[in-house]
Amino acid sequence: MKVVTIGGGTGLSSLLRGIKHLVPDTIRDLSAIVTVADNGGSSGRLREEMQIPAPGDIRNCIVALGEDEDILTKVFQYRFSDGNGLKGHSFGNLFLSVLTKITGDFLDAVEITSNILKIKGEIIPSTDKLVDIVAEFSDGKIIKGETQITEYGKQLKGKIKKIWMDPSDVEAPEKAVRKIKEAEFIILGPGSLYTSIIPNLLVKDIRKAILESQAYKIYICNVMTQYGETDEYKASDHIKAIHNVVGEEFIDAAIINTTVPPPELIEKYMEEHSEPVTADVGDITRMGITVYAKDLLEVGNYVRHNPEKLTAALLEVMEKARV
Repeated sequence: MKVVTIGGGTGLSSLLRGIKHLVPDTIRDLSAIVTVADNGGSSGRLREEMQIPAPGDIRNCIVALGEDEDILTKVFQYRFSDGNGLKGHSFGNLFLSVLTKITGDFLDAVEITSNILKIKGEIIPSTDKLVDIVAEFSDGKIIKGETQITEYGKQLKGKIKKIWMDPSDVEAPEKAVRKIKEAEFIILGPGSLYTSIIPNLLVKDIRKAILESQAYKIYICNVMTQYGETDEYKASDHIKAIHNVVGEEFIDAAIINTTVPPPELIEKYMEEHSEPVTADVGDITRMGITVYAKDLLEVGNYVRHNPEKLTAALLEVMEKARV
């Protein structure tokens, strides 16, 4: 089968880390379309200084599709802890940035890096242009930049009312559009709603291709709300936000975690103004969406999706959708 995943950040890389084991026996063609709107940390610094698309989420996804124990995979994730100008940078981010300057093309740099790591699939940025996301909050304030949007949201003066991309007319790579149109399954998430998933959908070519695609479209909802972005959001609110950005209802199925994290972790997250996303299955079902409510938790120092559990849930969704 042909599968396209859409997102960014740790959520998408966690998903890829699980489903890459289905390649090539179950998934013949796996592609990840990844946001490049990040403007914080190492990615933000390189983007600003070298005038290239943010490489961080791309790097994470390339590494996720590489061999887990391969030394090159570990090298690409190495982050400098000291060094004038190097501190805080990931080696993989620097490598992608240098390769972009040498080749003159970000898409070529991503493809070459993917080949070096022999990844199980393809990584495609949703655009190869420098972009920012801009949000209007319910208090009327307009904030530009992924990091700035999240930080303003943490002041709790208002919620995100509208979001768009600047510039608004950027194009998606032709390969991204083709992969979406040819896909049998399109998976959105998991990941930060407004800063990992939606930025991809703000690229008009991506939106249009998703609506035109005959693929079965699956949304994987986050386990926890995100402070400054999705405070008090139920699972259905995440879906409504996505449909609102795209302009049409298009999601066929939703995978939602129903397991409550241990009390000590809930207490830790509550201190950070984050709580478990309410699995309002009834509300989502009434939207005409098939719901798969599962135990998806991986519990350690953080609460996140377990790659193996998530892969098993996706296999169930795909098998039932193909009947």
